[in-house]
Amino acid sequence: MSKKSDKRKALESTVFLAVLLLGFGGMAWKMGLPNMINTIMQTGYHLLIDTCFFLMAITVLTGALGKLLINFGVVNILEKALRPFIRPIYRLPGIAALCAVISFLSDNPSIISLANDKGVGRYFKKYQMVSLTNFGTAFGMGLVVIAFMIGKGYGAGAMVGLLGAVIGSVVSTRLMQFFVLRSYPEYKEQDAVEECAQTEDVAPENGETADGPEQSVFMRFLNSILDGGNAGVQLGLAIIPGVVVISTVVMMLSFGPSAGGYTGAAYEGVPVLPMLADKVQVVFQWLFGFEHAELISFPITALGAVGAALGLVPRLIEQGLVDANAIAVFTAMGMCWSGYLSTHTAMLDSLGYRHLTSKAILSHTIGGLAAGISAHFVCVMVGMA
Repeated sequence: MSKKSDKRKALESTVFLAVLLLGFGGMAWKMGLPNMINTIMQTGYHLLIDTCFFLMAITVLTGALGKLLINFGVVNILEKALRPFIRPIYRLPGIAALCAVISFLSDNPSIISLANDKGVGRYFKKYQMVSLTNFGTAFGMGLVVIAFMIGKGYGAGAMVGLLGAVIGSVVSTRLMQFFVLRSYPEYKEQDAVEECAQTEDVAPENGETADGPEQSVFMRFLNSILDGGNAGVQLGLAIIPGVVVISTVVMMLSFGPSAGGYTGAAYEGVPVLPMLADKVQVVFQWLFGFEHAELISFPITALGAVGAALGLVPRLIEQGLVDANAIAVFTAMGMCWSGYLSTHTAMLDSLGYRHLTSKAILSHTIGGLAAGISAHFVCVMVGMA
């Protein structure tokens, strides 16, 4: 058994090394080794300074706002307002609206702490509980994505994108439920609460604290913005590796040389992705309204990390490749996918349903495509495309 394992590891190492040498070797041959290394360093540096810190500022501000909305009971109001729409549209109990709001204000894994609480989990059947991963992910980092797009001057496109993300969330959630019930019909009647563990992490609301006495309004306000801002800093720091590493690679595979050729400047590269996208450009243009092949880099990056995908937007805007339709599609697919490839497995594992990961990923892939397509066609109908 160990010999087979050693052979597998050796083969894996060989293949990885071959791909690594082929990729970097081809890029170095095209750009020149010194230029390639300088471009990697310069691109990573510019992404850190120009994009990561901008994103961190947004996450700090939205984190403070989200904490204020939670601690002053606004989230409860939103949850009650949305509850009548949840069951007929998503086939989920009304309390799922709370999961959507919390995920929108923070990130998609935040729904797990709610789902693992017996007070929440007792409302769900098993098939509904597993689809909660798809439902919550579709709204992950929604406030950050929308605030980022508005900050770049594309408020109308961001709002259309929000509508597209909602449509994508419906498709993803209902598809997941369909796939699960087809394979496990007994999940329709089985309660999910037995799969949930009681958690002690309950967010204080309306001034109540773990220590008991109610705080003054001023102290609640001050603590909310400080605690929320601190959470935003942590989220901003968590975004940095994805933005710097993934976006650098994607950009170097999306953009070509500068006007004077390869100089080692930031954002140069070998345009492999646009070359491949050009082969099926008519498909992307019809589905998403993308006029430029480089735009496909955003949804590809959003598969792994929406923060990294946002890191591509300033450069695309600078090159004049972005319009309101592209922002709408970016917002819809960025929100709906929000790095689900890197989070779905962990989220389902924490709920005890790791064996359903492939179904969740397939459902959410289709949901994200539906989000982008619907955002584009809404733009067409309202004259934004």
